[in-house]
Amino acid sequence: MFSKKSDELPSSPVQNSGGRTMATRSNSTFSVLGSDLAIKGDIKASADLHIDGSVEGDIACSSLVQGETSTVTGAIKAESARLAGTVNGSITARELVILKSAKINGDVFYDALTIEQGAQVEGRFAHRDAKKAAAAQPQAGKPELQQVAS
Repeated sequence: MFSKKSDELPSSPVQNSGGRTMATRSNSTFSVLGSDLAIKGDIKASADLHIDGSVEGDIACSSLVQGETSTVTGAIKAESARLAGTVNGSITARELVILKSAKINGDVFYDALTIEQGAQVEGRFAHRDAKKAAAAQPQAGKPELQQVAS
């Protein structure tokens, strides 16, 4: 009834600082920054990111989940973001959920937005139009034609 495929098995057990054994996978699809972690610097992740600690820098990732005790000072860019802590900086996300415990100080750019009653936001909201954004960006890889006098 409950079968495990071979690709679902952990690659090796690892003990965390509390002495508990955790299963890890060599092809991890998410990263966790614990509540005891404080980072100064930008974070770029191709995988999903869960932050419970504090970050002083910009964050770019596929999907972001922010815990209630977390503080981010910097810009956030993600495909999807679920924010529950404090953010001091702009937020750009395709799908954005702001939970009731969140405190946002900065402008918010979104495609789809959900805000729980009780959330605090100081800043402007702007809906991103994907078509306008794509048209406004210059096309990379296409060289401009230059006329040469002969």
